[in-house]
Amino acid sequence: MFPNLRIVDHPLVQHKLTLLRRKEESTGSFRQLLREISILLAYEATRDLPLTLQETETPLARMSSPVLAGKKLCLVSILRGGNGILDGMLEILPSARVGHIGLYRDPGTFVPVEYYSKLPEDIAERRAIVLNPLLATGQTASAAVQKLKDHGVAGISFICIVAAPEGMQTFSEAHPDVPVFAAALDQRLDAQGFIVPGLGDAGDRLYGTK
Repeated sequence: MFPNLRIVDHPLVQHKLTLLRRKEESTGSFRQLLREISILLAYEATRDLPLTLQETETPLARMSSPVLAGKKLCLVSILRGGNGILDGMLEILPSARVGHIGLYRDPGTFVPVEYYSKLPEDIAERRAIVLNPLLATGQTASAAVQKLKDHGVAGISFICIVAAPEGMQTFSEAHPDVPVFAAALDQRLDAQGFIVPGLGDAGDRLYGTK
């Protein structure tokens, strides 16, 4: 349906997603599950990172062994929910640079409004992975990716936990060149722009603000 969508159907991802969806999960449990799923999604999203060979000396011999090539990744979190994915990804990508884009969705129009932005000065020289737990209407994700493109970033991918068909349609039309990695593509959006069945407001559940 969407050529740029990659559903990560690993059993561990799907099991943890079911736990994450449950409304009775505590804030601490939600936070931990989101971190664990993010680590697993990170493996898929970074599968095609370029490698180069480096001379290495083991206790027994010298060898040429692979290491990541080029500048480190930049993980770009869409505030505030994206930080829940960021925490997990930094566990396996501790040297990655980090950028933040603050966007909120106008409740009446669903149009994204930017209130904060901080990106590495050399962002155009790096590959970027944009992070947000949900791809609902797709407008916030599209705006964040467009901002990176405006800064000259060429290699961009997007990670979310759950996507909606409407959001994927919007995002794919705006950025067909940007792969999306998700744990699930859900049924639809409701009248308020929430994903059904979804997992609720990820930011509120992550930080216990509702």
